[in-house]
Amino acid sequence: MGVGLAGFAVYMARDYIGNYQAALEQERAARAQMVQTAEIYVVKESVAYGDRITDENIRLTRFPVDAIPEGAFKTEEELFPQGEKRYRTVLRAMEKDEALLAVKVTEAGADAGVAARLASGMRAFAIRVDVASGVSGFLRPGDKVDIYWTGRGSSDSVTSQEVTKLIQTNIRIIAIDQMADTDRTAPTVARTVTIEATPEQVAALAQAQATGRMALSLVGAQDDTVAEAVEIDQNTLLGIETAEVEAPVREKVCTIRTRKGAETVEVPVPCPTN
Repeated sequence: MGVGLAGFAVYMARDYIGNYQAALEQERAARAQMVQTAEIYVVKESVAYGDRITDENIRLTRFPVDAIPEGAFKTEEELFPQGEKRYRTVLRAMEKDEALLAVKVTEAGADAGVAARLASGMRAFAIRVDVASGVSGFLRPGDKVDIYWTGRGSSDSVTSQEVTKLIQTNIRIIAIDQMADTDRTAPTVARTVTIEATPEQVAALAQAQATGRMALSLVGAQDDTVAEAVEIDQNTLLGIETAEVEAPVREKVCTIRTRKGAETVEVPVPCPTN
């Protein structure tokens, strides 16, 4: 009877251990499928360009660590640094529960002006445009353009004619007239286009605007190529080839000057051979 009870106890223990090991394996498999998360800030409601982000319209939510967008705010100190005003201004529209990203808002306490869009070391420069030079009003903030200049140019000290030249490539637009909203989609015939440029580019563009006419050419959104140097004059446009005229070779004449009283006389003589 004792042997029977011992065998029964061993059987029950083995069954219990087997069930425990199976449950342990299931738990390990479930943990392997679990997604690691972290808290980031999202907006509670839809916000548009110019709206302010404050404590009232944001909240923390858990987000998969591997899918957290670059520039997301994870802490209150990152979002509202101490000593700064407790708001940021929206630069790009966001929908409800969308992650709050640094590229979509200004610095803490700043308004949504042109200065908020300038990268470090860059300057804003306004270019006068019309329907033709402004690509029929289809330009909007965030687009990139090539800039062409047309004015009087010369290939030598005598000839002067109209020349069109590509002077800047892949220049980013930051505002159309007084609007810097990148979410605008409707065409607008603008009078000025504000671009982002280095101080050297600003100087070149100012000189170009003062001495001729400038036109903008829209660069495709997915186009990452850089245009090569382009210069077209009237002869190139019309296919006129300029012939080089050789100056006639003048025969060398050698003379000797002699003085007769108050008069100087030049007498031709054979030129030396060397």
